[in-house]
Amino acid sequence: MMTLGHFLTPFTDDAMRRALAAIVVLSFGSAPIGVFLMLRRMSLMGDAMSHAILPGVAVAFLLSGMNRIMMTIGGLIAGLVVAVLSGLMTRVTEMKEDASLAVFYLVSLALGVILVASHGSSHELVEILFGDVQQIDAGALYLIAFNTTLTLCALAVIYRPLVMECVDPLFMRVAGRAGALAHLVFLAFVVVNLVSAYNALGTLLAVGMMILPAGTGRFWSRDISRIILAAVISAIISGYLGLVLAAAADVPAGPSVVLAAGAIYFLSMFVGPAGGLLRRFAPGPHLEA
Repeated sequence: MMTLGHFLTPFTDDAMRRALAAIVVLSFGSAPIGVFLMLRRMSLMGDAMSHAILPGVAVAFLLSGMNRIMMTIGGLIAGLVVAVLSGLMTRVTEMKEDASLAVFYLVSLALGVILVASHGSSHELVEILFGDVQQIDAGALYLIAFNTTLTLCALAVIYRPLVMECVDPLFMRVAGRAGALAHLVFLAFVVVNLVSAYNALGTLLAVGMMILPAGTGRFWSRDISRIILAAVISAIISGYLGLVLAAAADVPAGPSVVLAAGAIYFLSMFVGPAGGLLRRFAPGPHLEA
């Protein structure tokens, strides 16, 4: 039986407090990005990009070992290169952007796993793929905070074009360069936040802190700003509950956080006031004349 001590005792440890701080800071950047990925029907693209950073992480691992800052920089470079190459492939060939991203995603994932597996142990491979938020040090925490600050500043600048593209993408294409520039900046910060999330959740689960809270927020409001707020709150709660579960059951923290986010998503799917199943199949009474 869970008691109050189970929810408080884990955070007497410095590593767990750093892990919670990392999840909270990460939530403010990843959740809004996830909302726009969802509204633009690009959720699976985010998943593909999260796997595309693996070769950069693997190369940094070979050069510097389990140095999280160097691995973060390597993942950032790899993710940006894949985003640019997939865009170029879309422009110079008849292949669509989602298909080109899928190609790079599969090749990147296979290459990254081979690089790590051939020069490291199975434990290091698992840590890179699934993360270990409890191993985040002060340097990685500062890097996550820096990336989140940049993300929020960028979203403040391109917020209006992003919203317009979600509502009327055809208009933004006709409008000129503003839409294309906002799209490129947005893709860059998708990569930045995936790399930040990698430190906590690994390359395979990094997108979980984007998409699951965004989907949860969609069940609580139809207003974009409120969806973003609900997504951030959901991500923070998921992180806290996931860390508590990891400490209580002695299981990996990264998958526990994603599992908690999934549980909140399914709960919201049933009870959420904006499209939840209970609201849809059991509507309130209508006013009578």
